[in-house]
Amino acid sequence: MITEIMLITIAAYLISITLLTWIALKGPTIGDQVLAIDTITYITVVLFVLFSMYLKEPLLVVAAIPLALWVYALDIYVAKYLERGDMGA
Repeated sequence: MITEIMLITIAAYLISITLLTWIALKGPTIGDQVLAIDTITYITVVLFVLFSMYLKEPLLVVAAIPLALWVYALDIYVAKYLERGDMGA
């Protein structure tokens, strides 16, 4: 029962990644594209955790944590660039 629910959840997340990829490629503004890419990466972190539970492999959770932190740092950097137009530190 739990396995089927996890597979349905994984499928739903994969469909949402597909839709968000379209927005990232053809979004009306750069802000929409950045938000779509950001959401895709956070969904990827969730998928790592779901696959970890499904496969009973805890190492995938260890890989998901640095990915989430990296995405957060990238968000700050992109927001700074969009606000100031400055790529410096």
